[in-house]
Amino acid sequence: MRSVIVLLFLIMFVIGTDVFLISPLIPVLQQSFHVPTRTSGWMMGAYALGYTVFALFAGPLSDGWNRKKVMLSGMVCFSVATFLCGCASGFWPMFVFRFLAGVGASFTAPQVWAAIPTLFTGPKVAKALGIAFAGLAAAQVFGVPIGSWLATIDWSFSFYAIGGFSLLLAISIIFVMPEMNPSNQNRAKTSALKRYVPLLASGKARGAYLGYFLLQMGNFTSFSFFGKWITDRFQVTVDQVGAIMIFLGIGTFAGSLCSAFIVRKLNRFNTVLVGGLMLVLLFIVLPHLPSIITISTAYFFISLVFYIIAPPIMEMLISLNPAIRGTISSLSQATMYASITLGSWLAGSLYAQSGGFSTVGTVTAACFAFSLLTFRLSGVLNRPAAETNEVAS
Repeated sequence: MRSVIVLLFLIMFVIGTDVFLISPLIPVLQQSFHVPTRTSGWMMGAYALGYTVFALFAGPLSDGWNRKKVMLSGMVCFSVATFLCGCASGFWPMFVFRFLAGVGASFTAPQVWAAIPTLFTGPKVAKALGIAFAGLAAAQVFGVPIGSWLATIDWSFSFYAIGGFSLLLAISIIFVMPEMNPSNQNRAKTSALKRYVPLLASGKARGAYLGYFLLQMGNFTSFSFFGKWITDRFQVTVDQVGAIMIFLGIGTFAGSLCSAFIVRKLNRFNTVLVGGLMLVLLFIVLPHLPSIITISTAYFFISLVFYIIAPPIMEMLISLNPAIRGTISSLSQATMYASITLGSWLAGSLYAQSGGFSTVGTVTAACFAFSLLTFRLSGVLNRPAAETNEVAS
């Protein structure tokens, strides 16, 4: 199983690199395609839009199909579309190719989250989830900076590299991943919409997804224009932004790897609650810090804390109903990318109107605060005694 978890790590690494890479490249792409700041956010939003729309169908369908084949098909689509992003001659071709890359990722990434509780058991599930999240973290440590440095030669090289490496991973899926055929119950012909009924009928599930939406909208509202903000404020270059991303990514990577350990020590309730409150405070302070060193240090701790609380939150969602993990994973990912779509648009509007990051930081802090409140009121985030007595519906 070691080769399986390595492959899942690498899949999340390339998908994460593709998502996060746009942030430091926005100033370059905005200049190349001659688009205003308000519009430039859609180069990230297009990917999220494609992901959100198709994930809503990919998840329920994958519960009745072989997950390995779904993962392979999505990875091939993702690699080709990402490679074509490097060939884009203007904003609209880039928009279309980013949309298609999001479609491919919508069939691939949810299978990673759904496969982990299928292939691993007990405490190994939390550890495997942490490693998969570490793939996203490694995208910031290595993938985004490498892509940023390649962009100093030509921005298209970044997309060529990600697309080529993704194709190699697609080939690896054929030989490494075991077959994951659906159970007899899930094999029965059930419409995609009917698989959502158990989730839509549950107030706990509805609250969990609303909280997750607010959490991720806060995360991506800030991250979408972080690269542009430090570029405008400190006149740094693309490769310097890439170097800063390495520093932030180290925090992300460390948070993912130590998440399971911290949850065991503090329990899930305390980990998510304390971590969420720390994020609220950090985002209130962040826009008012005086130097690039203090800003980078604050965002380092933001990355560290966010990826400590992300795995237990994902585990909360996956455990809502084990019979439809593919549907749950896809809805979780669709929720996240819907929040990216709204967050990137919101960040562009707030940044353009205010001319700075102060309003963006305030809105981000509010998103995290309301996310914690929603998790708590829905009952998905319980105190330790209640957690012990949880029974999956």
